[in-house]
Amino acid sequence: MSWWCSATREPWSWAFRAYPGIWVAMLTLIAGYAWSWHRHHRGGRPIAPGDRRKRWWFALGMAVLWLATDWPLGTLGAGYLATAHMVQYMLYTLVAAPLLLLGIPDWMVRPAVERFRLGPALRFLARPVVAGISYNLVLIATHAPFTVDTFRSSQLGSMLLDLTWLLSGLLLWTPLASPLRELRHPSPAVQCVYLFLAAGAIAMVPGGMLTFADFPLYRTYELAPRVYGLSASDDQQMAGILMKIGNIPIVWTVIFVIFVRWAMRDGGATRPAAMATSAGSRSG
Repeated sequence: MSWWCSATREPWSWAFRAYPGIWVAMLTLIAGYAWSWHRHHRGGRPIAPGDRRKRWWFALGMAVLWLATDWPLGTLGAGYLATAHMVQYMLYTLVAAPLLLLGIPDWMVRPAVERFRLGPALRFLARPVVAGISYNLVLIATHAPFTVDTFRSSQLGSMLLDLTWLLSGLLLWTPLASPLRELRHPSPAVQCVYLFLAAGAIAMVPGGMLTFADFPLYRTYELAPRVYGLSASDDQQMAGILMKIGNIPIVWTVIFVIFVRWAMRDGGATRPAAMATSAGSRSG
């Protein structure tokens, strides 16, 4: 029995495969989160209005994370289809990571940050330029043929690849959704431009290389048992297209939400001033 998804030469089938290492990892995260809530609210400490919503965000993020890691998607992505590999990557970085950040309250991470004096390092990493460059360096490095073929060949390597993707996703979304307010960039305009460039525009370059390559780049997926007759070249082309445009719905939806909140906030701030001006003119 394997403890983590990795490449295999076995023909693909929909027979269930157990990965106890994944189960232990996911249940450990859930148990740690639940224990933190228990410790924080024991003794009758009241629950803040937004805390209940955070628990739902975290639960949804964990569900996506588990879906992307475990059978069948994790198995397909680890050793059968480059397309499934790309779906995993996008679920880790563009879906699970922001949901997990939204689900973690300030009081759960601030004590550790202060105790280990991580504030300066986190503030540096949370700068949009640093976070954006780091995220895309990870994207390029972890999708290089050498990296994929090397890490996917073992369970430990595949686990490290999954963990790297998750950490890069958390870094990507920190300037927008960090539990610590001081790590979020205060400007909505900068947030929109940052997300468009970091998670949208730059990914089109390696995506284009995968789409228009004349031959399969990944030995892992070229030599893998075929799934429903899909050729390695067609599989790689689909993965490249997904990298190029699969992020568009997520990125532009978030940008739209940021823009709407920005407009509503500015509208709410200018309305009292306008009313005060109008009242002053009438009294004059």
